[in-house]
Amino acid sequence: MQATRLTLICHAATAAQKFARFPDNESVAMDWQAAALSLAERYTKIQRLVCAPEARARQTAGLFGSDALIEDALRDGNFGDWKGQAISQLDGDALMAWMTHSASAPHGGESVDQICARVAVWMKTLETQPGHIVAITHPFVIRAAMLYVMQFPVSMFYRIDIEPLSATELRFNTVWRLRLETHA
Repeated sequence: MQATRLTLICHAATAAQKFARFPDNESVAMDWQAAALSLAERYTKIQRLVCAPEARARQTAGLFGSDALIEDALRDGNFGDWKGQAISQLDGDALMAWMTHSASAPHGGESVDQICARVAVWMKTLETQPGHIVAITHPFVIRAAMLYVMQFPVSMFYRIDIEPLSATELRFNTVWRLRLETHA
């Protein structure tokens, strides 16, 4: 049986990230031509290209192919009332509660627990889908996938740092594994 290879790629940088704001379906902020040239040959045998529905994920997916399918399970967290807000302008107690209690959702959107549960359900569906899947998504989704694969407690969620355009390789062949690769 052929293994499942899942490459999770974080969308390109956005202005919201640069200014420490919660996302609000903004576009990416990058030099498209240079990025397309540098990424064109990164994955030559993609069997399936999927992406989150937000503009920043769809635009980034375009750097890897023109036939990305929208996968709702890859959508970013719902940050409710905090959407578009600068982190520095939020109530510090509410922000701390959200970052320390995974079931908390003071913004009225999704909790970290809910994001992790959504991603875990999607990951389970991939266990019977062999081949190479490249998925363009968000840092929260990639963190949740890594927790699922590594069987880490949700308390480790904020200890994983995901950079724009970074790639995380996960493989399934009876069990999930994190695979570290070099791109020389």
